[in-house]
Amino acid sequence: MPASFVPPRQVRIGDAAAFAGCTPRAIRHYHEIGLLPEPERGGDDRRRYGYEDMIRLLWIRRMADAGIALEDIRDAFAEDSADAHSGDGIEAVLERVEEALAAQEAELRRQRTAVQRMRVEGSRMGLLSDLVTDRLKGLPEGSLRQADLDTLLVTERIFGPLGAAVQATRFVALATHPALREESDRIDAAEEALDDSVAVDDPRVAHVAAERHAFETALHAVIEESGLDEDDDALFDAWDAAHPETGDDEKDGSGSGSGRVMSVLEATGKMPYDLSPARLRCMELAEELSVLTADEGGGDPRHAT
Repeated sequence: MPASFVPPRQVRIGDAAAFAGCTPRAIRHYHEIGLLPEPERGGDDRRRYGYEDMIRLLWIRRMADAGIALEDIRDAFAEDSADAHSGDGIEAVLERVEEALAAQEAELRRQRTAVQRMRVEGSRMGLLSDLVTDRLKGLPEGSLRQADLDTLLVTERIFGPLGAAVQATRFVALATHPALREESDRIDAAEEALDDSVAVDDPRVAHVAAERHAFETALHAVIEESGLDEDDDALFDAWDAAHPETGDDEKDGSGSGSGRVMSVLEATGKMPYDLSPARLRCMELAEELSVLTADEGGGDPRHAT
């Protein structure tokens, strides 16, 4: 440097921030959380930063850029300020950071895989579990509806991938049997017509319930005739082999997808459905008919609504 140049003994916060590559606001935050001791103020009541202050600020910035949380940096300096400048006082912190980064890398790989699957599938189906999407592969283009995927998404959240994969059997049958799909749409519309204006003891409620039961019986027959029920049995066997430690608990309510695992009862209670009393009664009557049929030796509750 030129011989006439004399480095400042202290600098203001703006110069300190510019040199460290941050903002004055960041430095003030470091002061507030106890990460950087606040220096004495000059005669103009402004902070003045000396050499030691700048060294600590530079290390703070370098560690923050490495992904170390400010609270961890503060703790590392507090544990042994003499070793912190050489890096010896942050070994435990660095180990935690490395573990966190490894977890982030794994999560990024998972997200990238999900996006790639979505691109390959060409729809939201790629965001469902592999077990479900594999079950739906090979269906005619356009035969699977968005409402079908919505239902599978909810089922996977409540019952896990296995429950959704078994329910996918229903949509495979509907997608490959147009007449069955048409009848399903008709009954769905009849159920939706049971709104709040319909009393629970209205004769239409029992009539629609009987139609729902008849349809479910016909659907189950198609599933059996096409061999899809055997595929379901294979799914259960493969799942049990791959998850021996979970046993039957996994089948009955593991929950899946983002968020913590919930029980079936808890998850069901948190999913809103705008169902009228008449429609709820219709569902109850259809279930009673299904149970009665099962007791008589027919039907399969796995594929019932």
